[in-house]
Amino acid sequence: MKKLFVLTAFAVFGLSNVNAQSNFKAGVNVGLPLGDIKDLYTLNIGVEVNYLWEVSDQFDAGIIAGYSHYLGDSIGSFDFEDAGFIPIAAAGRFNVSDDFTIGADLGYAIGVSPSGNDGGFYYAPKVQYGVSESLDIVLAYKGVSVDGGTFSSINLGIEFGL
Repeated sequence: MKKLFVLTAFAVFGLSNVNAQSNFKAGVNVGLPLGDIKDLYTLNIGVEVNYLWEVSDQFDAGIIAGYSHYLGDSIGSFDFEDAGFIPIAAAGRFNVSDDFTIGADLGYAIGVSPSGNDGGFYYAPKVQYGVSESLDIVLAYKGVSVDGGTFSSINLGIEFGL
């Protein structure tokens, strides 16, 4: 767990020093597991980076990658192992107004833990509120369709323009 927090902090602070255009963003989020896994996992935490190109005044498209970690729960004497995914996806954002953006990420999430986790189809519809020129608050539903079910969560996070 400590490794994950150190990795998250390193990614956010390290990426903030990258000399890139304003279309490059990085974020962190935390969420509550839903659906098939709500009784087996307690929390979802993640980091993301994306790069979006302006297609028109109101629409941006690009790519996104990150890491999403589900913390396993204990039921009786059985402990569920944490699950981790690396989502790689196409991203689309529609600017509804100067402050609000709606969008979605669609792609594949590579399963990295536990062993036997092959990953699956990744989708994340989201709504963003622009607090400032370089800071957004993001509300997202994230899902990974895997064999036998879906890892899903409702997440709240922040996204920094770099």
